[in-house]
Amino acid sequence: MTSTPKNTAKHNNSAKIQDATALLHSDHVLVSGLFAQYEKTRSTPKKMELVSQICAELTVHAQVEEEIFYPAVKQALKDKELVPEATVEHATLKELISQVEGVPPDGEMFNAKIKVLSEYVKHHVKEEEDEIFPKAKATKLDMAALGAQMAGRKQELFAQRA
Repeated sequence: MTSTPKNTAKHNNSAKIQDATALLHSDHVLVSGLFAQYEKTRSTPKKMELVSQICAELTVHAQVEEEIFYPAVKQALKDKELVPEATVEHATLKELISQVEGVPPDGEMFNAKIKVLSEYVKHHVKEEEDEIFPKAKATKLDMAALGAQMAGRKQELFAQRA
């Protein structure tokens, strides 16, 4: 299989199977870059486009984690703290997303919501990557199989949104 350019491959992970944590990490990097672009732009149409993409990426990412990754990790770790906390954080992220998705950027309150969303995502990502990912990798979970399942589900969810 030939590799595809990065911008066309973001939702097509079939070319290269990533393990579950690598897949989630690449999502984290993508969203971080989108937030950085949002902060730099002054164009309202570009802001609307970026917010739409940020919301789509975060929504699909959270759903894949909640449906596939978190249950597997919770069971493997017999966890009663990390995964429930991450799930509660997702609920807050979803509430913020609902306040900005499909809404025209209309000034300082909108920008403040995006800033808070960005900071909240950074906090959540740090906890996942510093705490959950290392513990998940130390289990007997098949991270490649989990990653393939998650990549397939991401494709389904993005296709539904199209």
